Amino acid sequence: MAENKKVLVIGGGFSGLTAAVEAAEAGFETVIVEKTPFLGGRVTQLNKYFPKLCPPNCGLEINFKRIKNNADITFYTLAEVEKISGREGSYDVTIKISPRFVNDKCTGCNACNEACPVEMPNEFNFGMDKTKAAYITHNQAFPFKYVVDAKHCKGASCAKCVEACKYDAIHLDMKPETVTLNVGAVVLAAGWDLYDVTKLDILGGGQIKNVVTNMQMERLASPNGPTGGKILRPSDGKEVKNIAFVQCAGSRDENHLPYCSYICCMASLKQATYLREQYADSKARIFYIDIRTPGRYEQFYWKVKEDTNITLTKGKVAKLTEDPATGDVILVAEDVQAGKKITERFDMVVLAAGMVPSTKALKIPGEISYTDDGFVVPGTLKKGIYAVGSMKSPVDVSKSVQDATGTAIKTIQSARR
Repeated sequence: MAENKKVLVIGGGFSGLTAAVEAAEAGFETVIVEKTPFLGGRVTQLNKYFPKLCPPNCGLEINFKRIKNNADITFYTLAEVEKISGREGSYDVTIKISPRFVNDKCTGCNACNEACPVEMPNEFNFGMDKTKAAYITHNQAFPFKYVVDAKHCKGASCAKCVEACKYDAIHLDMKPETVTLNVGAVVLAAGWDLYDVTKLDILGGGQIKNVVTNMQMERLASPNGPTGGKILRPSDGKEVKNIAFVQCAGSRDENHLPYCSYICCMASLKQATYLREQYADSKARIFYIDIRTPGRYEQFYWKVKEDTNITLTKGKVAKLTEDPATGDVILVAEDVQAGKKITERFDMVVLAAGMVPSTKALKIPGEISYTDDGFVVPGTLKKGIYAVGSMKSPVDVSKSVQDATGTAIKTIQSARR
């Protein structure tokens, strides 16, 4: 039998983590490359999974523990693959690692964050609050080690974080590193981004304060989010009692995303339950083209429909505007079943923005073919290179995990060649 080679996983989201731990637990050295400072991907930003509505850390915590307890798994954060060449069983890979400015002596004590004078938009919360240039995203982040943001840090001219650290964990003179590997197989698991709603002019173009995206809604409802889990509207902190969800915000539109983003209907149904659980007198209205809840998710749809304070209206939203006096959002839409145009006022509106593969904006180097929408074309990949999850099409967490588990078996076969 040929000597076992390493398996490289590009992307540390749920599908990437799954492929990595499955391959490693089968006895193969596995390397995870993640471009952000922390593992977990988009799932870490969710409040709850559907349809069971349990917090995402349930599944993430298990995978993080599997990584920590397995000596065959190595991971690099703030890292990107610069080059892939070779063939199945022997791919040469070059990885560039940007400095974290924090080493493994970090205990997560938060002293650097308290001392840092620089505030910046909190990307983890989609800009709905601020964080310091020395930060950690949330209390269950992995690795639980602070990072200093290179774009906003003032460097040696400030260095207050260095002075505050008792453990010699912060070094602002760290330099980028380059790592080269030879691997037997490569897994493409680079994840997805939210569609840019500033391109949706009729839906406010990102300029209406109380119009948020579905992922911003997840952060508002999350206990580690900008409002501590209270669903409050961004403009004035008012409790949201009357909310609208606009489906297919950018999806199924030849001018934006021509495909269905798969997860949006379930996400909005789930988020309507967030509001209803917090405020007994609240009302939610979902405007949709078609409600798509495939397979077992249909039962969740039926359950939500039973709530008389949740209304589902078939019809496209034609326009969103802001009442400058109150901050309310004025919504104009068609009601297909009633056969009329309606105008309604809401405390807040949530756009079910579509899912865009991260490779739309940033291609992974190598002989990889992509569709016009940025998805990898699996049939054109060289042997030993495999795409998983949202690299191929929009999928939910459950399907990503299933796909990644199956792919791990293929990587093992390739790594033995």
